[in-house]
Amino acid sequence: MDKQAELDKLKQAILDNRVTPELAEQATNLVMGDGNIDASIVFIGEAPGKNEDEQGLPFVGAAGKFLNEMLASAGMDRSDVYITNIVKYRPPNNRDPLPEEKKAFWPYLLKQLQIIGPKVVVTLGRHSMEYFLPDMKISQIHGQAKRIQFGDEKIVIVPLYHPAAALYNGSMRQTLIDDFLNVPLIIKKL
Repeated sequence: MDKQAELDKLKQAILDNRVTPELAEQATNLVMGDGNIDASIVFIGEAPGKNEDEQGLPFVGAAGKFLNEMLASAGMDRSDVYITNIVKYRPPNNRDPLPEEKKAFWPYLLKQLQIIGPKVVVTLGRHSMEYFLPDMKISQIHGQAKRIQFGDEKIVIVPLYHPAAALYNGSMRQTLIDDFLNVPLIIKKL
């Protein structure tokens, strides 16, 4: 299977199926994802922001710079991992994605993950975590690896706080860095 061709088909399906037309109308770009399509780690945020919408790439604003710093501190590079969001269009004024918007994109995210086939999914923030680990609170399980059934196989989910949260809350910054530094250790255990 040609993963890039499959991802391109998936992107076209989102456009053809007019997923969240009201978000699409006010967005500049459909932001699918970025990075290594053969990555063993996929990071999933919630939705593109202003910079992401303009550039068509996930995590390129302030939160993205912080994410890149954390990747480097954990001995990883952005080109080693794949980064995406549940919602692929920017919500107006950077508001949180609505439940129905997340639900509309969920099947496409699942297909994206099936194509890439990561060993570990790192969720960034509660919006992406709640679909994989419903009924859990990020404040109680952040940084802890959870093995869940994913289609025909098991996948490891590591919920982390969103990098943007750490930018606004200094005390959360160190927590996120500490959790992030554990990710390579979790992967080694696998």
